[in-house]
Amino acid sequence: MARLVGTDDMESARTELTDLGRSWRSSSRYHASSFGTDSASSLADNVDVDNDTVLKWAEIEKLPIFEQLRSSVFDEIDQKDEAIGKGKRVVDVTKLGPLERQMFIQKIIKHIEHDNLRLLHKIRRRIDKVGVRLPTIEVRYTDLRVEAECQVVHGKPLPTLWNSLKGMLPDLARITGLSSEDAKIRIINDVSGVIQPGRMTLLLGPPGCGKTTLLKALSGNLNKSLKVIGEISYNGYKLEEFVAQKTSAYVSQHDLHIPQMTVRETLDFSCRCQGVGNRAEIMTELTRREKEGKIIPDPDIDTYMKAIAVEGQKGTIQTDYILKILGLDICADTLVGNPMRIGISGGQKKRLTTAEIIVGPTRALFLDEISNGLDSSTTYQIITCLRQLAQITDATVLISLLQPAPETFDLFDDIILMAEGKIVYHGPRDYVLEFFKSCGFSCPERKGVADFLQEVISRKDQEQYWDQTGQTYNFISVDKLSRKFKESPIGKNLNKELSAPFDESRSNKDAITFSIYSLPKWSLFKACMSREFLLMKRNAFIYAFKSIQLVIIASIMMSVFLRTQMGVDIVHANYYMGALFYSLIILLVDGYPELSLTVERLPVFYKQRDLNFYPAWAYAIPAAILKIPLSLLESVLWTSLTYYSIGYTPEAGRFFRQMILFFAVHLTSISLFRFLASVGRTMVSSATAGSLALIFVCIFGGFVIPKTSMPRWLEWGFWISPLTYGEIGLAVNEFLAPRWQKANAGNSTLGQVILESRGLSYGGYLFWRSVGALFGFAVLFNIGFTLALSYLKPPGSRAIISSEKLSQIEGSKDKNLAEAQSRIPLPSINSESQRGKVVLPFEPLTVAFQNVQYYVETPMAMKERGFKQKQLQLLCDVTGAFRPGVLTALMGVSGAGKTTLLDVLAGRKTSGTVKGEIRIGGYPKVQRTFARISGYCEQTDIHSPQITVEESLIFSAWLRLDPQVNSERKYDFVKEVLETIELDGIKDELVGKPGISGLSTEQRKRLTIAVELVANPSIIFMDEPTTGLDARAAAIVMRAVKNVTNTGRTIVCTIHQPSIDIFEAFDELLLLKTGGRMIYNGPLGRNSSKIIEYFQGISEVPRIKDRYNPATWMLEVTSTSSEAELGMDFAEIYKNSALYETNNELVENMSEPPPGSKDLHFPTHYSQNGRGQFKACLWKQHLSYWRSPTYNLMRFIHMLFTSLILGVLFWGQGKNIKEAQNIFTILASMFSATIFSGINNSTTILPYVTTERTVFYRERFAGMYASWAYAAAQVIIEVPYIFTQALTYTVITYPMIGFYWSPYKVFLYFYSMFCILAYFTYQGMLLVSMTSSIPLAAIIQSVFYSMLNLFSGFLIPRPQIPKWWVWFYYLAPSSWTLNCMLTSQYGDLEKEIDAFGETKNSIFSRVGLRIPTTRCKVGWLALKLTRASCTWA
Repeated sequence: MARLVGTDDMESARTELTDLGRSWRSSSRYHASSFGTDSASSLADNVDVDNDTVLKWAEIEKLPIFEQLRSSVFDEIDQKDEAIGKGKRVVDVTKLGPLERQMFIQKIIKHIEHDNLRLLHKIRRRIDKVGVRLPTIEVRYTDLRVEAECQVVHGKPLPTLWNSLKGMLPDLARITGLSSEDAKIRIINDVSGVIQPGRMTLLLGPPGCGKTTLLKALSGNLNKSLKVIGEISYNGYKLEEFVAQKTSAYVSQHDLHIPQMTVRETLDFSCRCQGVGNRAEIMTELTRREKEGKIIPDPDIDTYMKAIAVEGQKGTIQTDYILKILGLDICADTLVGNPMRIGISGGQKKRLTTAEIIVGPTRALFLDEISNGLDSSTTYQIITCLRQLAQITDATVLISLLQPAPETFDLFDDIILMAEGKIVYHGPRDYVLEFFKSCGFSCPERKGVADFLQEVISRKDQEQYWDQTGQTYNFISVDKLSRKFKESPIGKNLNKELSAPFDESRSNKDAITFSIYSLPKWSLFKACMSREFLLMKRNAFIYAFKSIQLVIIASIMMSVFLRTQMGVDIVHANYYMGALFYSLIILLVDGYPELSLTVERLPVFYKQRDLNFYPAWAYAIPAAILKIPLSLLESVLWTSLTYYSIGYTPEAGRFFRQMILFFAVHLTSISLFRFLASVGRTMVSSATAGSLALIFVCIFGGFVIPKTSMPRWLEWGFWISPLTYGEIGLAVNEFLAPRWQKANAGNSTLGQVILESRGLSYGGYLFWRSVGALFGFAVLFNIGFTLALSYLKPPGSRAIISSEKLSQIEGSKDKNLAEAQSRIPLPSINSESQRGKVVLPFEPLTVAFQNVQYYVETPMAMKERGFKQKQLQLLCDVTGAFRPGVLTALMGVSGAGKTTLLDVLAGRKTSGTVKGEIRIGGYPKVQRTFARISGYCEQTDIHSPQITVEESLIFSAWLRLDPQVNSERKYDFVKEVLETIELDGIKDELVGKPGISGLSTEQRKRLTIAVELVANPSIIFMDEPTTGLDARAAAIVMRAVKNVTNTGRTIVCTIHQPSIDIFEAFDELLLLKTGGRMIYNGPLGRNSSKIIEYFQGISEVPRIKDRYNPATWMLEVTSTSSEAELGMDFAEIYKNSALYETNNELVENMSEPPPGSKDLHFPTHYSQNGRGQFKACLWKQHLSYWRSPTYNLMRFIHMLFTSLILGVLFWGQGKNIKEAQNIFTILASMFSATIFSGINNSTTILPYVTTERTVFYRERFAGMYASWAYAAAQVIIEVPYIFTQALTYTVITYPMIGFYWSPYKVFLYFYSMFCILAYFTYQGMLLVSMTSSIPLAAIIQSVFYSMLNLFSGFLIPRPQIPKWWVWFYYLAPSSWTLNCMLTSQYGDLEKEIDAFGETKNSIFSRVGLRIPTTRCKVGWLALKLTRASCTWA
């Protein structure tokens, strides 16, 4: 490892790097003045160039200038041995293959830190030699203030349905007498500073202090809804005078990538879109000056510089270079992946986020918490590379880090310390301790400076650093510290520097970018087209699945509308029309999955759009063009399978015309849903809009209700519905055929009568007009898609704040308030809890394990590389014991098996083979009982987003604590845990979704611990409890963990590379090496004396440096590379040590049950009985549903609009029963309402269940409840919301359509709608719980929609359904619903009506309904509801 050099060597290397950067900047002026006057120097520079290189270079100089800039001297590559040969050749750098690029990077960078420094050193020396000046950027910000507007609510600031409704309808709030007010909150408050080029600046501060806002403001990426006051300038240019997104680069703390792309493909696309900046101009000038000076450059440096100066390449050396220096080369060809698709790890994903931006040419970098999820070794490596970049190329770098290790902290030149939106310190790193010394605070000897800085500004932590013994300590607020800084010499110098105007002589014209995009628009279009084609290939399974699904549905339709059973007459003409309409519906619904596919990719699009990677049209047009072949395929498949089998007119011309029309309909469909997804931007909003669009285009399409039956003032809806033109085109294509020209009564032909009855009496010329109209709609929707992508912002909810919290914020502005508050003493991490009490008793238990081994099946990739063993061993003879009241750290390098051992001991491994013995309290471990007395804090913090912190703990306590504990004691225990984990201040905050809303990372981590602690376990396992936390947050978490340990519980934590304070908070250490072998198991000792004594007792192990982190030193000296260098095996040394024997004796003693003890036994599997589990789950679901307006409010709005549309369109039709068409019209209204409202419910439930599913898995594994209790609660909680939907529909449509008023009829109308909505909702739950992703569930759903549509009895009545398909008619809930609705309204009606020229007393035989069975059908519908619920549960 790089850090084996020790602190002294590291410091000398850092100093040398600083001196090099300073000397290069000063020497550039000398080289510029002396260039061209001393040819001897150039000859001296070329003495190390061999003759072969000189000859090849002479060949290059003979080429035209354009080709010279692309040609270099390159080593021969042996393709067979994949090695560098001896010869050299002249190559075009744009034509280097992947292997050549990788071998080249492998040659110039073998050791990342040292060779990268050497590479940058050579590049800078080459540039300075001829006096070329690199562009630099100085960033200034003066009196910067950022404000956010919040909605003020009374009570808890939660996004309930009521609060959301008030936010959407402020006028409603005024009518009801409730105030609707807004407030402005300052995020950043009057900050000023300068970020200098060539210097590394570290941004520190507690969560919520405004670090991210400052980084986004400086990089020009701030949300437009925030108000910015003050001035930001780059080299004297104000932010609005140039394109900040192309001049600088912002690296987000959130990892947003396309999961179907590999790491290399992601970087290649980013590199291609970001262009080369001014590298080409620099290379041109450099080549010209070198030619004048007769200088032959280093061939490798020349190749690299020329390769990265050519824009528009699909694969570049720059990508391979970034992959190498960030350690991503080992996963370069691995898919990025997501939670449901295997891909790269979280740490690799974090490095990819950084790599995606720095692969570009920008010279000002703003990086936001890039070390989350990374161990300190990887963080050190990345920061070192960035430091080399800043020092040697004069880049401007500002980085926000959470827990910088001391060695990483020392790499920075300047520090910005923020708190409460203000800057407390901004200046050189070397003077920061001196400043706080002047304020009365000093950093302890064994304390990291970064940790000290983040704690000294905290009210709870400040007192321990007070060193003015002669003075009484009083809390010094952030305001005071900020004023002290401004009055300090450093603050005055900063103010002086800001007051002086920028020296334009230091500016380079190429430093600032004034163009929005880096490449010509055509090049960006080709890049996006190439990526879209790649993603289509990666999603081939989805498109193949859709095609297979279409073939299956077509086959079913062929067998239902069989040509042998359909004649050319007026009766069967309606079935032909039904078949045509069904075909249109199928192709229309087939485009519905485009919603989820588009929404899934929008977050990545918004990120890249805001970084000006490409214009929105460059993304939208390829997405539209590449879907054309898919639409053509779908239309060909459908027409080929159905045309002749159903029995349409057997003419080739009409066959191809129908195919063209289906193609146009499908293309319009996917364009429509793609447009709606870009407008909705979230899955729920898009699904609601999609459902409304479906019902609109279908109702106004001319089949559900003929144009002649529509109100005249609504006929415009007929002409703007795309389905209208599909219906007209198909109808005239079929019914104007010669076989339909038979004479009918009067002077009309059979075809004309049919068309007139459906309101489609148009000439054949309208076919091509319909095709043109459909293509016009497709173009229009794609234009709308492009405009929505261009101008709409990423989705986000409006900030909500309670009036009480607002009062506190406004009150804290009073200077005297902070002065008057009493000081709050705080114990150190190692101190005991002040409360020192346990509300609930528990039994302290030991964990002893002997010779634990764990095997998994050998991965296929390892087998391909020659690994012959069938099983791979991850743990090897691990023996140890964990005791009550002892805090144990489980450590090791990445891949050593830390989490694996924790999972094995906790019983969380569901695959692989576990061997060895595990005992709890001296008795063999039984997983069922062990789950009741243990807790497991996962590394990923998974919680229900719509529940508050306190409610999360209450839910866990109610389900996991002993049922004999009464409610009052449970709640008291919850309050104590909130105080112990320091969550009482945010107990009413929503958990929210990570990276989007709710709690910060460290608050989520503490909540994870609290949820397990509130179960009152005897044993707690914690996997990386400090990952993703800043120094102070990590200290808070470890203080809470130590407090819990002191109560007598057994706690084991895996941890990467902690700070000195955190490491020494542990009592004992179990250390693993690669392969899962133990190399230490014993006490740490005071100041880590025991662990240091053990390893320093081994000969040849280097001694620890003064003030060096023992954890870092320990991992370095025991690493694989160190073992190889020292020629020893630390696992064997441990096995032969006295410590090993002592531990074995301890394990033997703890493997025996203590006298008088009893084995763990619980009378029931779960803590609560079934009723208690159900009540708790229902309580949680109730709160979650009430606070999910994006789900529940949107579906209520959908039902409201659907009811109004149906009510207006079918106004007064309920009693207007004169002919068969009137009955079909009423049936059409019922069909439209049930099918399309059901589709909306089934679709919008998908994202909600997906979010809660991961929470369910965690809670079920913790033994909180049985699966049936959760499922039953999920089913029951939907009832009131579905009831409200059905009631809304009934109240609006029943009087508007004008049905018969009778309690019996009204009730059955309402009840039928309620049941069908329930069925569709539970069907959505079932499908998403069975599939891995929302898009896949949406595709499978469309099969159900198609079948329920076909066999509902509307398109083809029951008597006409072939006998081999009648069984499905009786299985379809949609058929029972239409039966119940229609027969309950008209089953007792005795009235003569005209049906196809005949007079009948009843029309129900025509639609296949049997009146006497109405009550039975209602019963069957209720049974359907029950069956759907039980199936899902």
